[in-house]
Amino acid sequence: MVCLMSRDISAEAATQNDIRDRTGGICMDVQRKKGILEVCVLAVLKKGPSYGYLIIRELERCVDISESTLYPILKRLEQGGSLETYRMEYNGRMRKYYRLTQDGQRKINTFLDEWDELRTMYQFVAKQNAQEPEQTECADADRETGEED
Repeated sequence: MVCLMSRDISAEAATQNDIRDRTGGICMDVQRKKGILEVCVLAVLKKGPSYGYLIIRELERCVDISESTLYPILKRLEQGGSLETYRMEYNGRMRKYYRLTQDGQRKINTFLDEWDELRTMYQFVAKQNAQEPEQTECADADRETGEED
């Protein structure tokens, strides 16, 4: 699961879209995680066609995911043209396989391009957060007079 331990982020910083994991850590925003999971599924299919169970096993290396989460993602990606499906017989039954399309590859490329920008913004926020607040003349004057905005 993509989560931050509770020591990394305060409970006050949690929003309605945050969820908690079993250890009390705050997990990634649901909407953000949904978009990233889609790209993770596409990345698994970059190696070649696969089926649901194997996709889940691959994804479990980086995130907890269940069938009830994966299959709606696969359906959305298929409807959006990012992957295509076909069926093949395996041990006497038909198995549905998923294959990455050119549009799916473009989504991966776009995600990677956006990630560079997000990393820069993350580094900016982390650097600003690590700095002590500056004391301004206005803040000093407000303290002396007891006035606030």
